[in-house]
Amino acid sequence: MTAQLSATAETAAATRRRALPLWTGAVVYAALLVAGSRLLNDPDTFWQIRIGQWIIDNRALPHADAFSFTLHGQPWISTQWLAQVLYAVVFDLAGWPGPVVLAASAIALAFALLAGFLIRRLDDGPAIALLGASFAIAAGHLVARPHALALPVMVAWMGALLAAAERKAAPSLPWVALMGLWVNLHGSFLFGLVVIAPVALDAVVNAAPQARKALVARWAAFAVAALAASLVTPYGWQSLLAARNILNLGAALSLIGEWAPADFAKFGALEAGLLAVLGFALFTGARLPPVRIALFLGLLHMALSHVRNADVFALLAPMVLAAPLAVYVNRRDARRMVLRAGAPVIAAVAALMVVATAVAVSFAPYAPAAATAPAAAVAALRQHQATRVFNDYDFGGYLIWRGVPTFIDGRTELFGETLMVQHDRATSLEDVDALIGLLRRYDIDATLLRPSTPAVHLLDRLDGWRRVYADTFAVVHVRVSGAPAKK
Repeated sequence: MTAQLSATAETAAATRRRALPLWTGAVVYAALLVAGSRLLNDPDTFWQIRIGQWIIDNRALPHADAFSFTLHGQPWISTQWLAQVLYAVVFDLAGWPGPVVLAASAIALAFALLAGFLIRRLDDGPAIALLGASFAIAAGHLVARPHALALPVMVAWMGALLAAAERKAAPSLPWVALMGLWVNLHGSFLFGLVVIAPVALDAVVNAAPQARKALVARWAAFAVAALAASLVTPYGWQSLLAARNILNLGAALSLIGEWAPADFAKFGALEAGLLAVLGFALFTGARLPPVRIALFLGLLHMALSHVRNADVFALLAPMVLAAPLAVYVNRRDARRMVLRAGAPVIAAVAALMVVATAVAVSFAPYAPAAATAPAAAVAALRQHQATRVFNDYDFGGYLIWRGVPTFIDGRTELFGETLMVQHDRATSLEDVDALIGLLRRYDIDATLLRPSTPAVHLLDRLDGWRRVYADTFAVVHVRVSGAPAKK
């Protein structure tokens, strides 16, 4: 009787474990649907969708800027074209719920894949704890932008590399197809290429000495195939160069919130996660192999250097830690576990997600926040027939959305370090002459700035300029006809 009860309990536990990735995806998806409009709070979402619409309308990919007046006609490519088209398609089909559902689906799939990877290596408790920490750290960066659609590709890619390393083998060549998809979704594909080397080193170091030479050759062949797959894009080598150029923007990167370094002035999820890892290591004496330590520290450095990498750290760091930590936290051998959820479970979860989507779309008024969509201010600009608008950086996306040429916007690689820094020094009044110079040089006839931007108060007192509109989120000044812009 006892043996029968034990067998029944083990069967029930195995059933729960097989369903964990599905339920993880479903819970994350439901949470994102509840969050809803928060996925639309990034001002770049506007121009990402608009460029996708431009691609569809023109049946071509952009090779020159068509959305600003400062650099109109200058060379520019959209390395995220596939994600932009997907967002444009779902927006045209369903309005704002379309991008929310698409982004939520991709993010949920990423967490489901992460759950599947972890549960093959860890007991339920540690796996669920890592999943919870991962979601908490990533939550603030989960928005409807191209990187969200690339997250499941990134997790699947890292999973394939690490699984091969743990087998002391190389990934099979069909996995490079993921790179062909990734390169057309988001510029982070470059990270996917770079991470091959350290994971390969992990595999080679742990392999038998007599097998290392052949293993190096197989990993090298995989790396070459992945590099070739990264060229399977309409832009070819230009995609690699564009991804590199973003990282070479120097001082301009620190001016953009998502590229700023992590700030520990206020206690947050990233700090909590790091303290938990440190506390666990000190309490248990857990040790990681040298290459895994290097991988973890590399991911941590990325997250600390630029807050936009917090979701990369959140999703990939648990994967790097999982197998080494199993020695310290597991009470069973989970590495041979094969996860195959039955058809009834899959059908039930799918049905719940469909119902949740229908309910959310029917009753939740998904829409971007007014702070990123200054509709009334843009109406005032049009009323005054403004065509050359000096705008705050965060308003650039909405101006593109409304068909108003921008002074500057989220396509940082187009505008470059010099103009980005000049714009920041001008709007912050760190350099008043820079503001006057930009207004004159570009023949600005109106400005669209946030009330908190210091330049607003100078424009209120500047000869030749008049405030014509203001609300909680935006202030509009126009040049008085015939008057020069002077102090």
